[in-house]
Amino acid sequence: MCPITHFSFLALGTAVIASFVFGFLWYGPLFGKTWAQLMGKKPDECKGKPHTSALILTFLGTFFTTFALAYLMHHTQINCPYGVGTWVWLGFYVPVLFSTVAWERRPWSLFALNAVFYFLNLQLIAAVLTFVR
Repeated sequence: MCPITHFSFLALGTAVIASFVFGFLWYGPLFGKTWAQLMGKKPDECKGKPHTSALILTFLGTFFTTFALAYLMHHTQINCPYGVGTWVWLGFYVPVLFSTVAWERRPWSLFALNAVFYFLNLQLIAAVLTFVR
């Protein structure tokens, strides 16, 4: 494994927070009701504060994603950071989301909602990592 050099913890922290906030907005005020409906949840199931463990796991997953994307952006020959995010999305996220349709019998509209979120989220992370030093 290549060592991590010239790594900005400010950029990493900012990208994690930006991604976490974006996820809150996407699955909250913007598309929260749509997501809940597509997941087959009742309106009262989604009310109240989220569980602390869910927030911690989501934050940890966001950190892992951000760290991995920062590592790949640093060590690939792709000159466009958004290209790295796109290839990660296409190669890792889309196939996993396909399996939710194939095996969990989730609707294609849920696939689309989640796929667009993950694509935009990776682009946001790439942008923050590129412009925050």
